Amino acid sequence: MSSDAEKLAIIKALYAATGSGDFDAAEAFLTDDFFITEADTLPMVGVYRGKTALRQLYTRVMGMMDVAGLEIHVTTVGGDRAVTMVDFTFTDPSLARAEVAEMFRFRDDRICEIRPFYFDPAPIIAACAAKAARG
Repeated sequence: MSSDAEKLAIIKALYAATGSGDFDAAEAFLTDDFFITEADTLPMVGVYRGKTALRQLYTRVMGMMDVAGLEIHVTTVGGDRAVTMVDFTFTDPSLARAEVAEMFRFRDDRICEIRPFYFDPAPIIAACAAKAARG
């Protein structure tokens, strides 16, 4: 298994790759059986599976809401898990930020699972509704 410092570097590189749209690079950090679970309270509900799961989820999410960026606050690592505290910001400044704790689970030197925990799903729902209203 990777050290905590290596896990932290992997998470940082994953955010950089997905943030720049380089999903080929992002997929190098994932296991073949990777999955990400979005809660039933969210418009993007579901379990996304396989190395291309992040690509599929990002495509869906960006089609549903106008995300301006992610503000990464802190990541803590221990054992086979890490948690990153991150805020979604939206292009519409009237929309509240969405506060998320993203849990990463590792198997050896790859991420095998991501499970986001939203403090309040209302900002995500509002961002989706705002984009839908604009057509």
